[in-house]
Amino acid sequence: MTSRISLKAAAKINLYLEITGNRPDGYHDLVMILQSIDLCDRVDLRKLGIDAIQVTCTNPKVPCDRSNLAYKAAALLQSVFPEIGGVEIAIHKQIPMGAGLAGGSANAAAVLVGIDHLWNLGLTQSQLCDFAAQLGSDIPFCVVGGTALATGRGEILSPLPDLKDLIFVICKPRHISISTVWAYQTFRSQGLLAYNPTKLKGISSQMVAAIASGGEAAPAKIGRLLYNDLERVVLPEYPELVSIKNKLLEQECLGAVMSGSGSTMFAFTADLDRAHQIAEAVRTDDIDVWVAKSLVRSIFEA
Repeated sequence: MTSRISLKAAAKINLYLEITGNRPDGYHDLVMILQSIDLCDRVDLRKLGIDAIQVTCTNPKVPCDRSNLAYKAAALLQSVFPEIGGVEIAIHKQIPMGAGLAGGSANAAAVLVGIDHLWNLGLTQSQLCDFAAQLGSDIPFCVVGGTALATGRGEILSPLPDLKDLIFVICKPRHISISTVWAYQTFRSQGLLAYNPTKLKGISSQMVAAIASGGEAAPAKIGRLLYNDLERVVLPEYPELVSIKNKLLEQECLGAVMSGSGSTMFAFTADLDRAHQIAEAVRTDDIDVWVAKSLVRSIFEA
């Protein structure tokens, strides 16, 4: 019987993020279009002979205690399935923290998938997503991956046609990490929902149609429709991100936008050579840059 497994856990970016309502549970109603990219962490899981959950991470800034989402994912499955024993979780971090790329959520998704495999639980993807939704809004998507429309607080997923061979230039200022809770709470406290720009009406539908259309014209259509409501609170607070976005747009990319609650900015292009040129133009000692491709799934064996 298999006693260990090593999985890749992919980051996600938001091609579109619109806040459509305030929920009484403190969350927000959202319309998002999410995409997996091949910037990945590796998550190694190993059965232990003792009844414990042990988490380690190559990034010393990542907490390895009960507050870690990967730990919480293992503890949740342990509470439901008595046959699950101890597990060692080793996270090899590549996805930056506080970047709006769902790195912690991806790690938790990998733990759910890995434990299901190691203990032969036989869980369906739908069941895994139900567990994931108990842990965080991004985690169901991180279980499924690919390209998807996310609604509710982000946990209700509708698959979209896979976006293959698209290229993204991912830019993360090293000294800026943004709290997701802060971004959404600030959006609510500033009452920004009350004067949501009317130009947004129907843009999510246009984005879905652009993705579904396929063909050579699709990337340009998608690039014109990139949008993130949280830029309205994050960018005024962090002018460095405005500078990065403007620099990306100057490089003749198809579009640029912030992912999630930040602090990542990404440019979108359908050409790998152009992506590397853009990356070199924006990379500095203070800005980490990756060239990443779209993926059709988010959790896979390393």
